[in-house]
Amino acid sequence: MMKETIIEDSELGCLIVRVNPRARSLVFRTKREAVYVSVPPGTTLKEVKRAIENLRGRLLASRQKMGRPLIDLNYKIEAEFFKLSLVSGEKDRFLANSRLGFMQIVCPPDADFADENLQDWLRKVIEESMRRNAKSILPPRLERLARQHGLSYTSVKINSSQGRWGSCSGRKAINLSYYLVLLPSHLIDYVLLHELCHTREMNHGERFWALLNQFTEGKALALRGELKKYRTEI
Repeated sequence: MMKETIIEDSELGCLIVRVNPRARSLVFRTKREAVYVSVPPGTTLKEVKRAIENLRGRLLASRQKMGRPLIDLNYKIEAEFFKLSLVSGEKDRFLANSRLGFMQIVCPPDADFADENLQDWLRKVIEESMRRNAKSILPPRLERLARQHGLSYTSVKINSSQGRWGSCSGRKAINLSYYLVLLPSHLIDYVLLHELCHTREMNHGERFWALLNQFTEGKALALRGELKKYRTEI
């Protein structure tokens, strides 16, 4: 293998493989621009690709984390049910002011937003506020829609699911992701109705879509397409 080899991966993007005479094993380092792989002399490209496949899940998670926007004084959330802003303060510690639908984080003047630990902490604080908002907003909304359309469910829980806005079990237990508060109201209702329809139709067959169309004025597929523009993350 050459001293430096570039691998283009459809999921991971650019991987830059470099031979390091002092390396004893393959070392992966994920950065915003690429994944850097340091390998011992004599390592074959086949061995590198096998290692990539073995670590694909972790590398994807790391790349996604790197791809998230930086939370700093310019970061804002302007959703219908959740608004967030960060402002600079005078004290040497962070302060979080939160009420239903709103959150403001007051930051020290010397805050290092490039620090990975700080980014993780800020996300946890914001996500916890989103969870509290979701617990106040979503269950009453679900109950109203269920009564309106003559549907029933056994329970509702709010979770941190990423990749799924909601789910419904065979026992009619509904789970909702707190990331729903980032959606406009008509898409929140679409997700809630989607899960409520599963209390009658557990699959996504023709009868399911006919029922969901009935409750969304024939807009089920259009709303599904609109929902795909949003992500369950911040």
